[in-house]
Amino acid sequence: MLDTSLFIRAFRDPRANVELQRFHGAFAPFEYLSAVVVQELRAGTRPEHVSRLERQVFEPFERVSRVVTPTYAAWKRGGEVLAALARTEGLELGRIPRSFVNDLLLAASCREAGITLITENRADFARIRRLLAFDFVAPWPRPSS
Repeated sequence: MLDTSLFIRAFRDPRANVELQRFHGAFAPFEYLSAVVVQELRAGTRPEHVSRLERQVFEPFERVSRVVTPTYAAWKRGGEVLAALARTEGLELGRIPRSFVNDLLLAASCREAGITLITENRADFARIRRLLAFDFVAPWPRPSS
């Protein structure tokens, strides 16, 4: 499962798009899209680009039923992790960015589904992983032979 920033980078940078397409070519049969990523991408897309986003990103995953949506348990676990971070690290709940809450949901969803997250955001996900076991790796992994 790809984190939002990787799609955004690929939309803006032709070289990053080549890497994304290479990844899709190698991992398409095993790749999933998070509903959290869908929300973030859709919220940040200009109206004139929405149909392209739908056609090129969302629809291929929707057609093969490879969209992962956070469950009630994922939301609950995310709240537990936030509470633990507030206790252990002094995290001020009123000041956390929405993107960090979304990262928690993404991590909890990956854990539930047994999916590895591909992300550049190693710092936040390493912080989350101290309290919630899940797998993540840096872009762009290569298929094992």
